[in-house]
Amino acid sequence: MDVDVLDEIIDKLTSSWPLFLKEEFKIAIANCNNALTPDPDKLLWSHLKIILKDDECLNSIIYIANTCIELGYWPLHFKRSTTVIIPKPNKKSYDTLKSFRPIILLNTMGKLIEKVIGERLQFITAANNFIYLS
Repeated sequence: MDVDVLDEIIDKLTSSWPLFLKEEFKIAIANCNNALTPDPDKLLWSHLKIILKDDECLNSIIYIANTCIELGYWPLHFKRSTTVIIPKPNKKSYDTLKSFRPIILLNTMGKLIEKVIGERLQFITAANNFIYLS
């Protein structure tokens, strides 16, 4: 009989991820800076703010986010990036790599969903820390 390392793992209770709410996305989008550089699709935060004022569009984004979580899959489209190389100011010479700063631009829609997930995880972590400290 073969013994596997995974045999020693004790089953832990699992909980389901609650569906995203409109309010989570409304708060996240309201806190985004309109002055940021557009993503590779040229979608600005200001454009996305206008689009998501329409309830049908907001529901569609929430559906995409909930489906990503349910399937455990992050679409390739959200992973695509554009890298822009910017020279650092006041350098004596620009013949070394340290004289430049890479800026990576990701898909705005994916960043919004990640932002909502991050806020939720931050809340869960804070709540768990409170429970442990009590």
